[in-house]
Amino acid sequence: MRLASYWRTRQQRLGLVGEICPHCGKPLFPPRDVCPACHGPAKEPYRFSGKGTVYSFSTVYSAPEGFEAYVPYVVALVKLEEGPLVTAQLTDVSKEEVSIGMPVEMVTRKLREDGDAGLVAYNFKFRPVLQAVIDEPVSLSATA
Repeated sequence: MRLASYWRTRQQRLGLVGEICPHCGKPLFPPRDVCPACHGPAKEPYRFSGKGTVYSFSTVYSAPEGFEAYVPYVVALVKLEEGPLVTAQLTDVSKEEVSIGMPVEMVTRKLREDGDAGLVAYNFKFRPVLQAVIDEPVSLSATA
């Protein structure tokens, strides 16, 4: 992993920042110089909500070099609310719990370490949407 490349792509990796085409309005991820829909220049930054659903998924048992310590792990195609499909690792969920259509949200997590004394790489991953459960209304007034 090269430090310069890692630094240059930090916004899209850590903040899910892509682009929106100023000509046709299509949201693009990852960022591109030319919109694939209308072929116009697409240079306007766009921050995606980070919310989406699992479109497809697979469990990785034989990982590429540098990821062997994390197997098995689930990689998914996530359809963002804004439209683009994003490939990402799922976290905070077991492989048995993952299903197509499951609502997910983006989180920033450690992706891997580049050697014993190397760069620690962070990237976006997705987890199941956390839902606050409140059984009874909470009163903020003091009662005596």
